[in-house]
Amino acid sequence: MPQESSTQIDIFGLLSEKEDKQKKKKQRQELLASTGIKEFFPEGRIAINKRTCWGQECKLCIKACPTNALYWKAGEVGITEELCVYCSSCVLSCMVKDCIKVERKREDGKTEKFSKIEDVIRLQSAINTGKRAQRVREVFPTVETYCERYQRKKPAQ
Repeated sequence: MPQESSTQIDIFGLLSEKEDKQKKKKQRQELLASTGIKEFFPEGRIAINKRTCWGQECKLCIKACPTNALYWKAGEVGITEELCVYCSSCVLSCMVKDCIKVERKREDGKTEKFSKIEDVIRLQSAINTGKRAQRVREVFPTVETYCERYQRKKPAQ
């Protein structure tokens, strides 16, 4: 007669994707807490094209990664997804276009995809321009506010 185990296993709980996601998220938070890196993007993906990667010669992406999510393994660059914060430093340091592809989702739900240095710079420029414009609107909500502050006459319309 087989012995019954004192621990019961919930089969439906094991199959639940929600529980898996929660466990992975908790594990990710613990790993990132040890690095001191803040997570800006709740979701994302990273992929490296092994055919175009020059990793053996340069390893620049590995050196640029702030969380050590990229590492050298058996002749190619490996990825530890749980450590990647989708910061784009690997794409900025890579000397091969379209080698590293990063897709990330912002907290507001907006998805960003990039694989070239130009894409990252263009995206960052757009974000910074939006921030600057917002700041100017906060400081000077109207033309009159600007004119009062700098004692200028309102331009004729």
